Amino acid sequence: MRFPNRKLRTAVDGEDSGVSAHFKNPFVHELRFTPLQKLKIAVMTMTLFPVRLLFAAFMMLLAWPFAFMATVGRSEDAVEPLSWWRWLVDLVLKAIMRAMWFSGGFHWVRVKGRPALPSEAPILTMAPHSSYFDAIPVTMTMASIVMKTESKDIPVWGTLIKFIRPVFVSRSDQDSRRKTVEEIKRRACSDGEWPQIMIFPEGTCTNRSCLIAFKPGAFIPGVPVQPVLLRYPNEMDTISWTWQGPGAFKILWLTLCQLHNSIEIEYLPTYTPSEEEKKDPALFASNVRHIMAKALGLPIIDYSFEDCQLAMAKGPLRLPRHTCLLEFARLVRRLGLKTGVTDEVLHEEAFKVRKLCGSRLDVEGFSQYLNQPLTEAVQDIFSLFEEHGKMDVREYVIALSVVCRPFRYLETIKLAFRMFEAQEDGAVVEDELAVVLKTALGIGDFVVCDLFRAIDCQDKGKITFDDFCRFLENCPDFVEQYHCLHEPIPQPSRESTSPSSTNGFCADFSPRDPSTRSAAHSKKQD
Repeated sequence: MRFPNRKLRTAVDGEDSGVSAHFKNPFVHELRFTPLQKLKIAVMTMTLFPVRLLFAAFMMLLAWPFAFMATVGRSEDAVEPLSWWRWLVDLVLKAIMRAMWFSGGFHWVRVKGRPALPSEAPILTMAPHSSYFDAIPVTMTMASIVMKTESKDIPVWGTLIKFIRPVFVSRSDQDSRRKTVEEIKRRACSDGEWPQIMIFPEGTCTNRSCLIAFKPGAFIPGVPVQPVLLRYPNEMDTISWTWQGPGAFKILWLTLCQLHNSIEIEYLPTYTPSEEEKKDPALFASNVRHIMAKALGLPIIDYSFEDCQLAMAKGPLRLPRHTCLLEFARLVRRLGLKTGVTDEVLHEEAFKVRKLCGSRLDVEGFSQYLNQPLTEAVQDIFSLFEEHGKMDVREYVIALSVVCRPFRYLETIKLAFRMFEAQEDGAVVEDELAVVLKTALGIGDFVVCDLFRAIDCQDKGKITFDDFCRFLENCPDFVEQYHCLHEPIPQPSRESTSPSSTNGFCADFSPRDPSTRSAAHSKKQD
């Protein structure tokens, strides 16, 4: 496995977005402060933070009776004509919410472009989605949003949510997705009677380093949409709330400790779908994403919410921030190789690969193994594992197991041991353990000499899966304790106070340079 030094073709469309493909892992956010910044935060924590927090809580409580009064007796299935007193309540609530955000340091909200009327664009698609502070444009417009049903039962907050007439999604209802899409379509086709629906098509929070794949929900109705861009041009990014990084309260605390927080909202021209896009929501979503990425100056990449599971997985083998398994997951999903992968399928793959007895395949042989034509995606997967023009397919099976069941790392390690172990005693040697662990973590180098000696306490020169499990029970943080990982050297950043640029992948994910490709990769097939 040669993860650190590979150059891959990604899903970034450099021609359309006009940017380089160098970007950070979108699901990771790390904050690093200078001593001076830490001192400022300490002072603000003792002075400004409690005042702002209390005032924001007061404004929330102040808004509750107005929202409660406006929602009493209101139908959830129909829109009544807007009476003068409901219009007044709407105005008061917008003022209270604006005061709450002002108290949090969002003193000015810069708005560019013209918001479309509900009759012109029933749906607003907002990106990038990176924080709960993205609710600012929602409170400014009182547009409807899509939220889980449980949210309306939260004291105070639930009443405010019901005021904006959201589309509720029930996790307990097996048919919830279909009902949600139908409700969005019903409202979007009401000729402006319902409030606009504001949707974050990415479906999850990122660190705004790129635009990930858009979910099709906002585009299934086939009605005009207005793309809306969000920017937070702050000195320090205390806004981003991702799967790996500061938690919700820490983000709130650090943001309220900033003297001023900037936010920019840009309304792009309304996008009217063609007949082809109306029939193909995925195409519609892709074209809107290209327009938004170009306006933001960001790359696009086909990571999705399901890739967050890799970042969410905890435990001893939690993926490091410079893992390349996110890229591997994107490629296998693009080829449909993740579809229908069960435990039984993985065990069958392991049995088939074990029969190869460690034989290495070239790119044509790997293509035949996958039963796939030799496309760019197949070559990119091969390039993740190849060394001197050939690869060990066992590494591919390990990586596939990780991305298909990210929360069951022990089963992946057991599967890997089964492929590498000697038949006579079921044990692996030091070099094989290194291959197993670096593949399971998606990195290029893993130092196992001290780790292996600690596991092999009887100095047999080999270990079994049971030996590894016993060691893991006593030393769950072995990766840190034995200094197994070599972190990439931080690269200079334009903003020294922003999150470290080493948040990104270990590989340099720029489009592949034909001059750097091996002869085995030169064969292409459309």
